[in-house]
Amino acid sequence: MEEKKNDTITDSMERAVLIAVTPDAADNRRTEEYLDELEFLAETAGIRSVRRFTQRLPQPSSRIYVGPGKLEEIAAWCKEHEIDVAIFDDELSPAQTRNIEGAMPCRILDRTRLILDIFLSRARTAYAKTQVQLAHHEYMLPRLSGLWTHLERQRGGTGTRGGAGEREIETDRRIIRNRIAKLKEDLQKIDRQMAVQRSNRGQLVRVALVGYTNVGKSTLMNLIAKSDVFAENKLFATLDTTVRKVVFDNLPFLLSDTVGFIRKLPTQLIESFKSTLDEVREADLLIHVVDISHPQFEEQLDVVKQTLQEIGAGDKPVY
Repeated sequence: MEEKKNDTITDSMERAVLIAVTPDAADNRRTEEYLDELEFLAETAGIRSVRRFTQRLPQPSSRIYVGPGKLEEIAAWCKEHEIDVAIFDDELSPAQTRNIEGAMPCRILDRTRLILDIFLSRARTAYAKTQVQLAHHEYMLPRLSGLWTHLERQRGGTGTRGGAGEREIETDRRIIRNRIAKLKEDLQKIDRQMAVQRSNRGQLVRVALVGYTNVGKSTLMNLIAKSDVFAENKLFATLDTTVRKVVFDNLPFLLSDTVGFIRKLPTQLIESFKSTLDEVREADLLIHVVDISHPQFEEQLDVVKQTLQEIGAGDKPVY
């Protein structure tokens, strides 16, 4: 297992280990490719990867994701090297999260939480922030007990039934449920406003750019529409849909740039970004942007096709 180094990244960044399980029937190279993407996600979140741990199992352990011996090995290495965070390349269940936190000397993140953190940091408009906050709260709600168990240990509390921690959990659950209800109400209002805006665009043909995250959709949008959509060599640079009127060969049409898709895109984000993805669902045709220089471009193609099916746009003409 190699040490990952990048002299251009400052020492002030959090240092992380990446952890993945390779299913028995899978190729080790595929796991490394997945970890390459996870490392890119971590870099986008301002975290530096310094080592990778992998284990071949029939499937991830329902208790601790990896085997007991492997978790001990990871925990010991993280303690010795003062690692800040361990990142798992799958979404951990609340039970897995609690069990792993009890064994690890550092903070843990799963793939879903990492993506949510990136979305939280990159959301620029009130609409995008509302969508991401909703997804974040829905992710955190079933995981509150683990957070409070951790705090009880820090305080030296007994953690007995009916103790301070449990009362705080119930209070926090109520607060988060109320917050989720308010965010959903806010999104419904914005959804109605955006639906009116779309209906006011007249009979122009609607074209939407779709594709894997960071393949160049926003750059292409800027070239075609001569616009100034934010584009950067990081994952999820675009969270808001941008719509521009374009005239090509005397043919006017509306071109929209959309949030990029990614492998294992969290369900919470798909649900929260419903209105943003309505631009895809209501488009007359889709332009699928692909980076064929990427070693996994064929799998990225499949991920986009599958996501389009999941959001109800699988029957759209794609070019």
